[in-house]
Amino acid sequence: MEHAEFNTNLLEFLNASPTPWHAVASMKHRLDQAGFRALDEKEDWELEAGQGYYAIRNGSSIVAFRTGRRDPAEAGIRMVGAHTDSPCLKVKPNPELRRKGFFQLGVEVYGGVLLNPWFDRDLSLAGRVTYVDESGSVKDTLIDFRKAVAYIPSLAIHLDREANSNRTVNPQTDLPPVLMQVPEDDTTRFTDLLTDQLATEAPGVRVRKILGYELGFYDAQPASLVGLREDFIASARLDNLLSCYIGLQALIESSGDEPALLVCNDHEEVGSMSAEGAQGAFLSAVLDRWCGKGRARAIARSMMISADNAHGIHPNYMDRHDENHGPLLNQGPVIKVNHNQRYATNSRSAALYRHISDELDLPYQTFVVRSDMGCGSTIGPLTAGNLGVTTLDIGVPQFGMHSIREMAGTRDGVTLFRVLREFMQREEVL
Repeated sequence: MEHAEFNTNLLEFLNASPTPWHAVASMKHRLDQAGFRALDEKEDWELEAGQGYYAIRNGSSIVAFRTGRRDPAEAGIRMVGAHTDSPCLKVKPNPELRRKGFFQLGVEVYGGVLLNPWFDRDLSLAGRVTYVDESGSVKDTLIDFRKAVAYIPSLAIHLDREANSNRTVNPQTDLPPVLMQVPEDDTTRFTDLLTDQLATEAPGVRVRKILGYELGFYDAQPASLVGLREDFIASARLDNLLSCYIGLQALIESSGDEPALLVCNDHEEVGSMSAEGAQGAFLSAVLDRWCGKGRARAIARSMMISADNAHGIHPNYMDRHDENHGPLLNQGPVIKVNHNQRYATNSRSAALYRHISDELDLPYQTFVVRSDMGCGSTIGPLTAGNLGVTTLDIGVPQFGMHSIREMAGTRDGVTLFRVLREFMQREEVL
């Protein structure tokens, strides 16, 4: 895939994926188009050699794989992992707030959100709604308002003279978005608004009662190319939908000759401890059903590449990086190293990535956090520990991680895609 085509398709994917459920739906659509077959965890599986499959759990996590031409116990599995969730503001179960005629919603902070950029942005709302229909059946559907429906206004500097020097954000009191103005005797429920939106988005859906929802606000501004020479991509959720897209395209465009797998888990931003998170049993269950008694031998011959974005060196804050390990945007993906096992990279897994990159004449970089700073983590160590698989942590360098809008280089994504595609079709990995 060429550089321009890759980024055009990436922007479409980002814009279509405001929540983990929408991201998985987007990936499902692309897998269906590529001839992959859906698997249901409730049913028996009969897998064929040389075929692509995928399984979805909770609608927000997905495992897709190619069985390859060889038994995975003999060939090993080329695995890539990423996560579908991003930090955001989630709507509370009883969210209605009415103050001075303004209708607002109470929100809960999901993950390690950089809060200040959420002010003064056009916000939309999307996620999953669970309802009972006219026949009495409980069903789920996705919802996306697809326009600016809310706003979190800043307090004017005239009323907060220390805003630029000493401002803190109280997530309980400062973050409820404003949706509309209502009369003093208003009794509108949030579920009434959802019912109306469902009638607009899905006229065939007949809602008797909304039973629950998992909804989050998101930046209504679409993803775009930015910079005088369009060197950068600016978008919400680059961490980590960029890696999901890269892994997906690598799997789809690989030869299919070797066993290869992509797992995109939900809930990484809050610790991964869920049925569909990386600390859960989803990937392990898929491997059991695919490999059977040969699973242990398959794992011993396998390797996982955990793809999650890295901190590029910010030109205004260069002192926040180790002087020898400041990754530059558009200078290649970043091998992430932490000897305290916050990243799962070891010399062997890093060497394979460097070797493939050298063969393809593609750049790469290395990141180590400053010794006097803490280090984030990924699904890499969790997957390595759960499966016992050799693992590499890598990511595209970016700015503004966990902000409402992030920035990455236009060349790094396609570079990582080319290496992962080669990894997924490589005859030997260990």
